[in-house]
Amino acid sequence: MSQPVWFITGVSTGFGLLLTLRALKAGHKVIGTLRNKANRADVVRQIEAAGGEVMEMDMTESQESIQQKVKSVGRIDYLINNAGYAIFGCLEQMSEKETNTQISTNVFGPIYAMQGALEGMRARRSGLIVNISSIAAKDPLPANPLYAASKAALEGISESLAKEVEEFGISVLIVNPGAFRTAFLGQPQMAEKPIPDDYKNGVAGAVIKKFSEADGKQIGDPEKGVERIFEIVTGEGLAGELKGKVLRLVIGEDAFTRMKKNTEKLVHDYTIQEKVALSTGY
Repeated sequence: MSQPVWFITGVSTGFGLLLTLRALKAGHKVIGTLRNKANRADVVRQIEAAGGEVMEMDMTESQESIQQKVKSVGRIDYLINNAGYAIFGCLEQMSEKETNTQISTNVFGPIYAMQGALEGMRARRSGLIVNISSIAAKDPLPANPLYAASKAALEGISESLAKEVEEFGISVLIVNPGAFRTAFLGQPQMAEKPIPDDYKNGVAGAVIKKFSEADGKQIGDPEKGVERIFEIVTGEGLAGELKGKVLRLVIGEDAFTRMKKNTEKLVHDYTIQEKVALSTGY
């Protein structure tokens, strides 16, 4: 493929920015999105200096707006749905606005971006959609219910979509990162309502405290994490051999360990209830 075209959402920091720069270093064409170019002029300059393009796009925009912005790019070989955020707090605290914004950003926005790219990919009978999920989708922790729900929804969409578009030469990849040393926990967004004492003094409060103390101590190296993503997308390097063979890329020792343990528990639950499950037919 001559100069593949990447469309990456959420390039202001973290995986989005690093993946943008990695793809540009490889000589690929990259269009990245962020909510406000003026607020991140330093990032815009950095990407443009490396040969990339930056577009303003908020993942809470309307379906039509996001679709049109994606379609305006023309050919897209790799759509990377990276933009997203987490709101921390117990479910009981969450306002209607916080709930809607979390789901709009992490679920509806990516849906609209995929819709914008799919027509062109289908016409060309090629393309790859990468949806950046989280360890939270498969092993949710307390104090993170909306984020976990949004990522689980994104994974359900991805798994169904993969079956829909495989016959058109389009692939879908889910990426499950663990804790990487990015800005994700640097300025955590907390629910506006104060957390009730029952939760504050319980497991939810303990998890929030753990999150607040974890910034800068995460075990994952974001440069290495992004390299694994780049490799599986392009079919090169250590992760390149997995291209086309897996639906899900797990990166991070913590993510691998927790998700494996969670899967083993799921298999155990299936096993002990088989008789019950099979007892309900006519």
